[in-house]
Amino acid sequence: MVDFQVFTDKFESFIGTNFWTMIIAWINLLLVYLILRKFLFKPVKKMIDERQKEVDDMYADAESSKTDAAAMKAEYEERLEKAEEESDEIVRTAIRKAQLKEETILREADEKAARVLARAEEQIELEKKQAVSDIKDEVSGMAISIASAVIARDVSEEEHAQLIDDFISKMGDEND
Repeated sequence: MVDFQVFTDKFESFIGTNFWTMIIAWINLLLVYLILRKFLFKPVKKMIDERQKEVDDMYADAESSKTDAAAMKAEYEERLEKAEEESDEIVRTAIRKAQLKEETILREADEKAARVLARAEEQIELEKKQAVSDIKDEVSGMAISIASAVIARDVSEEEHAQLIDDFISKMGDEND
């Protein structure tokens, strides 16, 4: 059993707790923690913070660009709407001007046609009066000629009819 006793003593010394060993282990652990914190944790945390800041900046830039694009889109749509309203107004104004011009032209044409018609009617009336006057003069002249022929001699009814026929035939020849 001696062998077993040696084994247990060595095992106890291996597993056993020694106060100084424990303090040295804790100090070692603290030193490793401080070294890792100084050389690993702080740089890694700094790098992670920088990356997070870059990501946040990219998101902020993207949001800003998105907001700017939305504002530009709204401005473009507003300008497009104004341009459409202006073009509609220009078309309406052109249509109104064309209608007014059409009405003016039609009114002037109607007035001119009425003046031409009135002048033509006046001319017709004058020519009608002139024709009636000419016919009266001719009839008067014929009556005077017939009367002077009748007065110049005493004629019978047959001669009278013959004189009128001759006179009318002579008048027809003069007008041709």
